[in-house]
Amino acid sequence: MAVAQRMSVEDYEQFVLSGVEGAWELHDGVLVEKIRMGLEHGVIPALLGHLLLLQIDRAAYHVVTELRVRRPAATVFLPDLMVIPKGLGDAFRDRPGTLAIFADPLPLVVEVWPRSTGDYDVETKIPMYMQRGDLEIWRIHPYERTVTSWVRQPDGTYQETVYRSGTIRLAALAAVEIAVDDIFDF
Repeated sequence: MAVAQRMSVEDYEQFVLSGVEGAWELHDGVLVEKIRMGLEHGVIPALLGHLLLLQIDRAAYHVVTELRVRRPAATVFLPDLMVIPKGLGDAFRDRPGTLAIFADPLPLVVEVWPRSTGDYDVETKIPMYMQRGDLEIWRIHPYERTVTSWVRQPDGTYQETVYRSGTIRLAALAAVEIAVDDIFDF
């Protein structure tokens, strides 16, 4: 559900912190409720998070769901999963009533393809993550059983790879490898 009245990021933060039900995003100043998804959409980020936590340096990174990223314009998204350097979380630690919205590029941002808004994710969210400079962006398609990865190159462009099997070695997280079959093992 989109709410027609435009708002700033500050107004968005107040709205979300007011306790209103739902998962809300801000799409270029327009408040949009993130649609509730099916089983795959809930299980895949949890499973991937577990697989990442087994391998990453937990002293250096958080693996999270349900937090937010933004870009300078009035846009705030809730990726399905992201890896955050712990230093970026310091600004929000021990600050009740503060909404954690990350503006800095992240090592990994993941979206699970939803049937209802899948085209929107590819056409709008993925390019926005690229504009932010996120180092690696994944779109996991639960029905095609594919992982599309966009990896930021030194010149700022992105290299796209589609995985149907095998192992993905994460570009921004040294020594982390995820078997494609493990992502869909539920």
